[in-house]
Amino acid sequence: MSVLMAAAVFIAAMIACMIAGIDTFFALALGIILFSIIGLRRGHKTGQLWHMMWSEGRKLIPLLAIFVFIGAITALWRSSGTITFFIYYGIQVIRPGIFLLVAFLLTCLLAYALGTSFGVTGTVGIILMALARSGGVDTAMTAGAVLSGAYFGDRCSPASSSGLLVAAVTETKQYDNIRNMHRTGWLPMVVSIAIYGALSAANPIQAVEESLLNTLTDSFSLSLWTVVPAVLMLVLPMVKVSISTTLIVSCAAAFGVSVLVQGMGAWETLVSAVMGYTPESAELAHILAGGGVLNMMSTSFAVMATGLLAGLLSGLGILDGLKGVAEKLALRWGLFPVTVLVSLVAGMVFCNQSIIIMMAYPLLHAVYKRCGHGNAELALDVENSGIVMAALIPWNIAGAVPLQMLDSGPEAIPYMVLLYMIPLCHGLSKKWLTRGIFEKKGEVT
Repeated sequence: MSVLMAAAVFIAAMIACMIAGIDTFFALALGIILFSIIGLRRGHKTGQLWHMMWSEGRKLIPLLAIFVFIGAITALWRSSGTITFFIYYGIQVIRPGIFLLVAFLLTCLLAYALGTSFGVTGTVGIILMALARSGGVDTAMTAGAVLSGAYFGDRCSPASSSGLLVAAVTETKQYDNIRNMHRTGWLPMVVSIAIYGALSAANPIQAVEESLLNTLTDSFSLSLWTVVPAVLMLVLPMVKVSISTTLIVSCAAAFGVSVLVQGMGAWETLVSAVMGYTPESAELAHILAGGGVLNMMSTSFAVMATGLLAGLLSGLGILDGLKGVAEKLALRWGLFPVTVLVSLVAGMVFCNQSIIIMMAYPLLHAVYKRCGHGNAELALDVENSGIVMAALIPWNIAGAVPLQMLDSGPEAIPYMVLLYMIPLCHGLSKKWLTRGIFEKKGEVT
């Protein structure tokens, strides 16, 4: 079997999985099998192939435990009323002329605290879309604002699985990466706020549905205790508490609030943390149901399989030709433009945000090092390109799944303002802003 044939079958399997709604882990497993067969035919032993795969896969082991707590926290924040608190009071501040702006800022806040774009889209995003439809606001604009905010957190939240993956693959520190993203994120954020403010004024909402607010208050006690898990998630990283400890503490707080404030049984709360939360109110089931450790298993398997496949491709030298092309283009065009190109091609072909991360590092880390740039700058460039641009590709899982959740389509993509502004502003300001950051650390020569 030739490399091109194996690659074609693998890509076709990825596309088929996405179209059929099947977990992409199966396509990744097929890719591992196909390229392992190529390795065996080239004379490599099974142990050698495993060593190749494990060279990248081992980097991801610490993430698997963190994914368990991320799964638990997405359920416990539902059962404790933490998510409901943000939804309820976020809707309360909506005024006719600022709906889209509030939609953007509310999803930014919740996504930063929770670290999951899909989780935010599937909760507050659904509510905001319902309000937009009933209030006569353009739904494409609303979906664009929601996904811009959701991916704000996916990019720079301490609990973001993609951020943790970038740090693991590039062997950089998560908190250093977050700090660098904040330094390069304020300009696109300001521009996005201005644009959503203008769009809000031009598309005012007619009315806010009161029945939903009443259902939320009837189903949950929305005292300040419900905010404690979110406050811990926001504050502890600021004092450099590790992400794993932060997640554990926030989970424990949400568990306590669920039992002591919301009146759930301790065993019932534990079960929901593992299996996913189901609200008693049928009206809220399609909004708040979900989360749980088991819900993260498919992500964990897919991420681990991605790492094993990346190690196999690198070890077999299959990426060497692409690596040479990427290095030549980087020396001619610049590092960040080529990172954008690699991210777009990987995102379009493999339809998976994780593969963008796993492909960018082996293809680009050598040229970054050759130019005197460290892995921290490569991590920042990937965060400011592939992580956000994946959602702009209609057939990529990062864009297709949340758009489906919102019952929207590609017409929302032009309104995902922040996702355009981040790579654009970073590319334009990189010479004077980013170089200044890394020169101070001695990472640019």
